[in-house]
Amino acid sequence: MSIGKGLVALAACAALGVTALSTSPASASISQGVVFGSGTITDDWGDEGPLWAGGTYQLSNAVGLWQYVLWAEGATEQNGTAFDYADIDCDFGPNTTYATKKLQTRWGLGADGAVGSQTFSIADNHLRGSTGEVTYFGRARAVTFVRTSAGSYRFENPEAGLGSNLWETATYRSYATCFVPGG
Repeated sequence: MSIGKGLVALAACAALGVTALSTSPASASISQGVVFGSGTITDDWGDEGPLWAGGTYQLSNAVGLWQYVLWAEGATEQNGTAFDYADIDCDFGPNTTYATKKLQTRWGLGADGAVGSQTFSIADNHLRGSTGEVTYFGRARAVTFVRTSAGSYRFENPEAGLGSNLWETATYRSYATCFVPGG
């Protein structure tokens, strides 16, 4: 191959690479530091996670957002009852793992108890709204989140109670600002 043809081929590959990069989803993942979305609401969470018991983000506000999803879905907890509002503690413990597995089974996914892109992708299909107020419509109830103009998701702090207007950003940082029993 001549040098000229090689440069043309290299330029074509570079152009394809730029095109491939520019057509990827607009959302971010853990590297963004928050549960994030932009553009269409129903594809905001498909690149989020993973969250699981024993994982780096086991105790985080991202887990609190996921627990709101479990509550909205009326997922089953270890004692056979529905996942309660009181179970939203931002800690991905055994009860959250169990409820996640049960929800994954209902959704036709492999029930591994970890919340990764597949589980989050199904969850975000239940979102309606736009920047500002976003509602998750679960099997048991609807839950309101806020997607800020910067794209980060927020949820109402369960320690303060529904209607408190105390909103927390769903961060992946290894701490949580919602109530953790014994914490």
